[in-house]
Parts: sequence; C-alpha cells; structure tokens
Amino acid sequence: MIFNYIRVSTASQNTERQLINSTCDRIFRDVASGKDKSRPQLELMMLSLRTGDLINVHELSRLARNTKDLLELVEQVLSAGASIKFHKENLFFNGKRIDDPFQKLMLTMLGAISTFERDLLLDRIAEGIAIAKSKGVYKGRKSKFSKIQIADIRKRFDDSDNKTKLAKEIGITRAYLYRLVA
Repeated sequence: MIFNYIRVSTASQNTERQLINSTCDRIFRDVASGKDKSRPQLELMMLSLRTGDLINVHELSRLARNTKDLLELVEQVLSAGASIKFHKENLFFNGKRIDDPFQKLMLTMLGAISTFERDLLLDRIAEGIAIAKSKGVYKGRKSKFSKIQIADIRKRFDDSDNKTKLAKEIGITRAYLYRLVA
C-alpha cells in the first residue's frame, strides 16, 4: 500500500501544497505540532505499516521537527520492511537500514536544520513576548472564564479540601487553578 502523510501545525494552515499529484491508497493527515511523535494519524500510520508499503512525505519537517525523532521514525519504517520518500528533498529509503552514506548524511543534516529552524522560531516568539511584556502590551492569553465564573471558582477553591480534584472538575490544571484564584 502507498500512504501519504500530511501534517500542518494549526487548523488555519492549508495542506493543499503537500504531495500534489502523489497517488496513494490512504492519506494520514495530522493537525499538530511536529515537535514530538505523539500525533494520532502518525501513530495510526506507523501501526498500519507492512512489508512493501511506501510512505510519501512532502518534506522532512512534515514528518518530524527534530533530528532524533526523524531518524527514529525513518528507522521504524525501514524496520517494518516499508519504504519512505521525502519528495521535496528527493530522498528515498528502503530496506532494513539506511545503506547509502550520502542519503544518511543528508537526512541527518536536513533534520538538524529543521530542529534549528524550530528553535529559532521559538526564540523569536520568546523575544517578542519579552518586548511586549516590557512595554506592558502583552498580558498573556485571555482567560476562558468570565469574571463571574472566576468568582465562583474562588469560592469553590476556598471551600475545597482537594484542589487537584477541583481542578479536574473544572477542566484545568492545578497550577492554573492557583493562578486563577491569586
């Protein structure tokens, strides 16, 4: 079988540019960050792999945003007896392991560049937030609770002996509960 794996980070992003004219038997599409491997469709695809299958991926960064995960995922595909093709980079891997030293080098280097790219993005975001905070512009994400709901949560907080249970009932973390009532 031929699988196409498509990933975008947010629902507002478009998948149209990925794997144009690449025929397949099944598409696995995730709307999730590539920072780690815990993505529902990726996990399902990896469990579905059989000997002789092929996975098409538009580019390396769509499969993983860090080198370690990228290498592990490619190795997992190859261990299952399947093949994987990265179309933008024109890299193709099949067999039990990565035999071609040049392709292994390219996979590792391009994976490192994806990791570097993501780290730079996170640095720019942190810089922007720090500047906005220093100007008093950035107030953080707006609470999903109204002032009336927060007053109710404070009352429940004062009456509760088990703060962890209360946080679970409200659907928030314990740390956020303490921030809300502060």
